[in-house]
Amino acid sequence: METTADLLGWMGAVLLLSAYGLLSFRKLAAQGFVYQGMNMAGSSLLAVNTGYHGAFPSTAVNVVWIFIAIAALINANRKTATASN
Repeated sequence: METTADLLGWMGAVLLLSAYGLLSFRKLAAQGFVYQGMNMAGSSLLAVNTGYHGAFPSTAVNVVWIFIAIAALINANRKTATASN
């Protein structure tokens, strides 16, 4: 189980760092589904890893990160819906 948790953690770290790198080099839009989806997935995987290893402050940060990504997507969808009306 530990190997699985570690693998998930590494995958999450790669996703988060990739998302940040792509955003920084303007390859992704901050309000886009891909960027926020990468944030949600990466944070979810890291939350599993940190929770498994008992690093609860890091787990809390990742859970908050997930909710921020969800809120950003909801906000972006509202703006898109309003703009199309």
